[in-house]
Amino acid sequence: MLAPKRAKHRKQFRGRMKGKSIRGSVISFGDYGLKATEPGWVSSRQIEAARKALTHTIRRGGRVWIRIFPDKPITKKPPETRMGSGKGDVAEYVSVVRPGRIMFEMGGVTEDLAKEAMRLAAIKLPIRAKFVQREKHV
Repeated sequence: MLAPKRAKHRKQFRGRMKGKSIRGSVISFGDYGLKATEPGWVSSRQIEAARKALTHTIRRGGRVWIRIFPDKPITKKPPETRMGSGKGDVAEYVSVVRPGRIMFEMGGVTEDLAKEAMRLAAIKLPIRAKFVQREKHV
């Protein structure tokens, strides 16, 4: 599972997810991509599940790029714990995804295969996403 090797601060505030994604909103590496259409947190487990779905579908053909990284620590308190006594321990890491962000890219496969693979990967994610293609230069 993806997680940062080291971080400047162990715990973070929850933050806000307003606005559209400016960075990472165009396809840079492959020919096809999976673009987020709503904001949300994508955990490292969900990223791994989507990656497995992609690589399983394309069957050793083509290449996959993961454009999001879970660098935000999420804390949880143990069950049946009383209120107070500080912030909980880090339970998992998530990636903050805003609308317009390209989460996964794929190259070296046909459009039909890429579309099916991206559809299966999108099912694994907690946010809605759409299939996009690289712009053709004439």
